[in-house]
Amino acid sequence: MIRQYNSGPAGTTGQTAAMQLTRNAQNFPFSKVANGSVATIGAYDGIHLGHQRLLDCVVAEARNRGVPSVVMSFEPMPREFFATGSPPARLMRFREKYDSLRAYGIDIFFCPRFDRNMRNISADSFIRQLLIHAMNVDHLVIGDDFRFAKDRQGHVEHLERAGAALGFTLQQVPSVRIDGKRVSSTAIREALWQGNLDVAGKFLGRHYRMSGRVERGKRVGRQLGYPTANVAIQRRQSAVLGIFAVRVSGPDWGPLDAVANVGTRPTFGGVKPLVEVHIFDFDREIYGQYIHVDFVARLRSELKFDNVDALIEQMHKDSADAKAILAA
Repeated sequence: MIRQYNSGPAGTTGQTAAMQLTRNAQNFPFSKVANGSVATIGAYDGIHLGHQRLLDCVVAEARNRGVPSVVMSFEPMPREFFATGSPPARLMRFREKYDSLRAYGIDIFFCPRFDRNMRNISADSFIRQLLIHAMNVDHLVIGDDFRFAKDRQGHVEHLERAGAALGFTLQQVPSVRIDGKRVSSTAIREALWQGNLDVAGKFLGRHYRMSGRVERGKRVGRQLGYPTANVAIQRRQSAVLGIFAVRVSGPDWGPLDAVANVGTRPTFGGVKPLVEVHIFDFDREIYGQYIHVDFVARLRSELKFDNVDALIEQMHKDSADAKAILAA
């Protein structure tokens, strides 16, 4: 079952507690973890059901021990750093990840830069410099496929030995499996790229979402009778492309039914990918507002039309198809 995505991920109350962001070990708020911390490490791209299971364990154990909860991630994501050509599509840009972790009740988001120095750090140095000296970890929660440090040489047995020597405990959480398939960011990317939003939604526990601030465009949609809210993708690769039935929310309105185009607008010679959303029966000034676009169903691929009349005819059909899907 796909839950409606409100202000926080599935399993949260939607409340946004204070969360401290720190971008390097030198500025880590050690005074807050003087009595220890409960931490987890990973890309956390998408905050899917597997991530949510890990975060549930982190938050519960931190409250039980009376110490802060910490999520350690990297920016850019290691897979982006190592990509020689096209990097894997991001499910979440940085702000979306930050907002989701804050809504989950995480106390500290530790997100150092992934660079050559981080790439070459040994497993022992990673544990001592980051887990112990920076985060003062009492308890570490990891997934069953967790690897770390240079050439992914760090593994669970390495952490178990280090924990016994340095005084922290380790909890390895099994993956979530749905319909016999392991829930992962990679599997969600594949499902989204294939247009299978139902599978992606099952793995996420909610509809796939893209968020961003509404920008002023060239008003081409308005001239065609389909005014749109335009949102920059702000990622090197988009996980979705094409025409979609969506629901859109703003800071004090929604969710409202809509149809969205994610692409380059080839009929008008566009180059930069953009999210364009036409909200049905909506007439408000929302430039500058931060909105959320929840993808419900894929209608078709983006096409280049020979003339504007053909494009408008297709837009009529897309809107009718989106309305029918969203009304079901």
